[in-house]
Amino acid sequence: MSAGARTYDVVLFGATGFTGALTAAYLAKRVPPGFRWALAGRNPAKLSELRDRLGVEVELVEADVDAPDTLRALAESTRVLATTVGPYVRYGEPLVAACAEAGTDYLDLTGEPEFVDRMYVNHHARAAETGARIIHCCGFDSIPYDLGVQFTVEQLPRRVPIHVDGLVRAGGRPSGGTLQTAITAFSRGRQNWDAHRARRQAEERPAKRSVKVKAGRIHRAQGFWAVPLPTVDPQIVRNSALLLDEYGPDFRYSHYAAVKRLPMVAGGIVGVGGLVLAAQVPPVRNALLDRIKAGDGPSEEQRAKSWFKARFIGSGGGQRVVTEVAGGDPGYDETAKMLGESALSLALDDLPKIAGQVTPAAAMGPALRNRLVEAGMTFRVISTEEY
Repeated sequence: MSAGARTYDVVLFGATGFTGALTAAYLAKRVPPGFRWALAGRNPAKLSELRDRLGVEVELVEADVDAPDTLRALAESTRVLATTVGPYVRYGEPLVAACAEAGTDYLDLTGEPEFVDRMYVNHHARAAETGARIIHCCGFDSIPYDLGVQFTVEQLPRRVPIHVDGLVRAGGRPSGGTLQTAITAFSRGRQNWDAHRARRQAEERPAKRSVKVKAGRIHRAQGFWAVPLPTVDPQIVRNSALLLDEYGPDFRYSHYAAVKRLPMVAGGIVGVGGLVLAAQVPPVRNALLDRIKAGDGPSEEQRAKSWFKARFIGSGGGQRVVTEVAGGDPGYDETAKMLGESALSLALDDLPKIAGQVTPAAAMGPALRNRLVEAGMTFRVISTEEY
């Protein structure tokens, strides 16, 4: 899409929420001169207050997830539309549909596998026709893993079977919005499975290549206990491997949390299990959701102490490589950075010609990685060896 065909280069929707405001502040510092961008949301007064806090000249657009006409107008006004309004399974589809119809690039921060699968089934074909790039999971879910695996694959021989294990460690406090999204996802087990099955029936797969995600088992790796981590991240890595031939003829990925001590493993399993069970009981689930404020989040001081490290062990063609992606506060400061740089990359960088529902690695890949390194995240090779 030519730069002059739309009013804006990038619009950020949901800008007054906790993560939205952090992303707006990040963009305010990073947009180049002459860049046409806007902040969008349903409350003009809050948008105006945010603009005053940022101290920048940026246009404001009123739009509401409950008013489809405003979403269509929003999608038609911009080349790239980034949204922080979740839970996406509840609020996200009208905006995806509007972007797919308008040929507008779409970015979000979802960590909801059901939403990703449903949007593929419902809107991938139309987006491919109009040239829209629909890209989910552009924050801590799942850019460190998607780009980290791609970086690891680049260090290995070409056209050979490849196996990668990802291990993630992080320190930080989740916000109310993140907890609301998790509880909503835990309560939708059947819907998750139905969406997963519908996508597998609808998607095209490469005829001469095999791509699989393996759950794995608890084991020792890199000085930690590796515990299978059932997040959306391996799903996104799998989708990238389906789209990119350089992942080889036979690609396998397993995703783990890296934990120092076994009692922490047991405690984590019990804690998550309790939350899953609570989410199945409507009165308990509703009570939890009522107590959690979606706009709450950690303070600047708390975020300054937060961090993440994702390590990848890749093997193929007789070579073994260990790489690492690392950064600061994963859920908010770095997530705002990843979403902001993704929007700038789509608007400004020379990228592969691809459309439909795609992934960060397939759509932006090394261009986005370079942006994130320039912005302070690290991608490095720790070791290489032959076996």
